[in-house]
Amino acid sequence: MPVECARSLPCRVTVCRDCCCGSPKIAGVDHDAQLARLRAEAEVRVSDCLDVCERANVIVVQPSAEGRAAGARNIWLEFVNGAAATEDVAAWLRAGGPGVAPMPPILDLHLFTPPRRR
Repeated sequence: MPVECARSLPCRVTVCRDCCCGSPKIAGVDHDAQLARLRAEAEVRVSDCLDVCERANVIVVQPSAEGRAAGARNIWLEFVNGAAATEDVAAWLRAGGPGVAPMPPILDLHLFTPPRRR
C-alpha cells in the first residue's frame, strides 16, 4: 500500500449489536438512527457482541492512520444511549477522532477500559 493511501485511512467505528446493545432491552434508543448518524461520519462495522453487555450500548472508535501514527489507540465508549451522546461521538469523528482531535470532555463520561480477553 502506498504511504499516501496509508495516511488517509479514516477512523472506523465498531458498534455492538444483537445482544443487549442495539436491542429493546435498551429502551428509548433509536438504534437504526444511531447507526445512520455514525455512518455519516465514518466507516461503521457492526459486531454481534463485544462481551461487555452490562455497558450497553458500546461503541469502539478506532483511530485513523494519522491518529495511530500520533500514538492513539482504540477508544471504548459505554452507555451511548441517546441522540446527544451519539452526536458528540459523530462531531469528534468529523473533527478527526483519536490522536487527531481532542476527545470532547463530555465523552469522558462514556470512556472505559475493556476487560482483557482470555
